[in-house]
Amino acid sequence: MTTHSDIPLRELKKAKNKITLYEAGLSLMQGRMFSQVMLEDICRRAELSKVTFFKFYQRKEDILVYFMRIWLTERIIEIETEGKKGFQAFRHLLSQVAKEHQVRPGMMPSLISFLAEQNMQPSMPELSPAEVSLLFPGQEEAGSLSPNMYELFQQFMKEEAQAGNLNKALTLEQAVQMGFTVFYGAFLTAQLYNSTDIERFYETHLGLLETKKEE
Repeated sequence: MTTHSDIPLRELKKAKNKITLYEAGLSLMQGRMFSQVMLEDICRRAELSKVTFFKFYQRKEDILVYFMRIWLTERIIEIETEGKKGFQAFRHLLSQVAKEHQVRPGMMPSLISFLAEQNMQPSMPELSPAEVSLLFPGQEEAGSLSPNMYELFQQFMKEEAQAGNLNKALTLEQAVQMGFTVFYGAFLTAQLYNSTDIERFYETHLGLLETKKEE
């Protein structure tokens, strides 16, 4: 595994500029949607030019995908470090969405809107060794692995199926699909009900995946 000291300074500088632009974009999202954040404002906040921006990102929305890559990797590291499995791991993921919403209420709606426009889950970007070193110090091996939400949800459902806790009326594939429905749909439902208790809506929907007591 490449260590920080093995990385050329030029590569570290490039990675720092890319991360600075990413962090500038996030800092401008407090209280507004990403669509309301202007590219000029991102560059001004980062104190970098548009030319530099386009060296790292093809379009402004790539910052959202970069966020997904970093955020999901951080959650996977937490889940593995804490030894969480199945629904416990899924609940941890959902609780972190709720916490993120408190900090940047526009992030999840922006992601959902972006994904709806793309009509697909975007491919997670590969990170350079320099990016991994800066973003995940001490966790470079885990940080270098590009996360896959489908595989992660499949892992959660398999673990619960093996434990006998997955709703027996569902196939594994249906359970994975419902995992995505819970992750995105329950959040939207909470928004439609103008509720700040995101976790309550997650918990209600998550119950559909679990084995009923009478079963």
